[in-house]
Amino acid sequence: MTGYSRRNFLRSAALIGAATALPHSLQAFHKVGANDRINVAAIGINGMGWSDLTAMLKNPGVQVVALCDVDQNVLNKRVAELAAQGIKVQAYTDYRKLLENKDIDAVIIGTPDHWHCLQMVDACAAGKAVYVEKPIGNSIRECRIMEAAQQKYGSVVQVGQWQRSQQHFADAIAFVHSGKLGQIRLVKAWAYMGWMKSIPKVPDGTAPQGVDYTTWLGPAESRPFNNNRFHFNFRWYWDYAGGLMTDWGVHLLDYALYGMKAKYPKSIMASGGKFAYPDDAAETPDTLTTVYEFEGFNLQWEHATGIDNGPYGRKHGIAFIGNNGTLVMDRNGWEVIPEGDKMQAVALQPKVDDGLFLHTKNFIEVIKSKRLEDLHAPIQTGALVAVNAQMGNIAYKTGKKIYWDADKDRFTDKASNKFLKATYHNGYKLPIIS
Repeated sequence: MTGYSRRNFLRSAALIGAATALPHSLQAFHKVGANDRINVAAIGINGMGWSDLTAMLKNPGVQVVALCDVDQNVLNKRVAELAAQGIKVQAYTDYRKLLENKDIDAVIIGTPDHWHCLQMVDACAAGKAVYVEKPIGNSIRECRIMEAAQQKYGSVVQVGQWQRSQQHFADAIAFVHSGKLGQIRLVKAWAYMGWMKSIPKVPDGTAPQGVDYTTWLGPAESRPFNNNRFHFNFRWYWDYAGGLMTDWGVHLLDYALYGMKAKYPKSIMASGGKFAYPDDAAETPDTLTTVYEFEGFNLQWEHATGIDNGPYGRKHGIAFIGNNGTLVMDRNGWEVIPEGDKMQAVALQPKVDDGLFLHTKNFIEVIKSKRLEDLHAPIQTGALVAVNAQMGNIAYKTGKKIYWDADKDRFTDKASNKFLKATYHNGYKLPIIS
């Protein structure tokens, strides 16, 4: 485990809630051989869940057998799209019923963040391989529970951080690790989202016909239906997600940490707010600067909505700023900008592949080989960056510089530690992993 003792790991997972494990009879694994067909199902199919499934179906020997969504309108649409391709699937509105299907080898979890923990734990207990969207959890404790569940069941779990499967990112990190940049004292990661405009306030209303809103809320606080909180825009409400800090932050902070071979910071501080759209409907900050203090370097995160002109002329990216030069990379490629004449420039090295497809290919290959060490983004990788992103949000919420005790897996002050745990509602309980 990365910077985290097994004793603390299992202890923290067991501190919270009551078990939501599936019946013991469902915990037998469906055996998959190297040449077998892989039967896949998807839970949450409106956005990334559907994109993940579409990419996964490009892999030979993979077939979709079931879909699940609490929005019957979305479910009917996706079933019809598959039927038009000659693919017939079973349709579910209750993911637990889907997990009872012993013909399913792997599930994609593309639901809102606040559902990821429960569904991943239940899927592992049911003997399924799991492709879970990022960020893996909506709290630090959920992340720990998800790690513990994967370890207990030995499940193949791939996190949807698909940049981990792109060649140009791997090449860029190899250059960072070569030492050619010299001492790196500052790393920057940023997401400037010009496409994201103000979300006008709308009154509460009635959920659309066909939407099981009670189930959609799940463990989140019960509230009247509001269209702003539904489907894509759930990302901007604390009940369900963590804003851009967790949505894009996990992609970009992941490579910042990877490049620096770093785990958890000594301290975190964050400042920002709703500066662009102070009166709109979103809760999470539209402008944020977060500084993580590590041994020997600082990592700085920035995000801003409504504007595209980020550092180095890029809407998003990661910059490793060394004494000899700076390596800048994003989803389009990477380059090196020299510091004077201390090193040679490296012209833009463009992307050469489809990261999402390759990520699903890696997942399928590991299901067949059972070599968990070959996963490009295992649950431990997803947890490391999701916890760091949550730390940034917690520093923002407390409004002060906070300190992390890696041995105790908690902050050094009570005000920050109250944000470690997700509070579940409506009769839902966090799983106990023992």
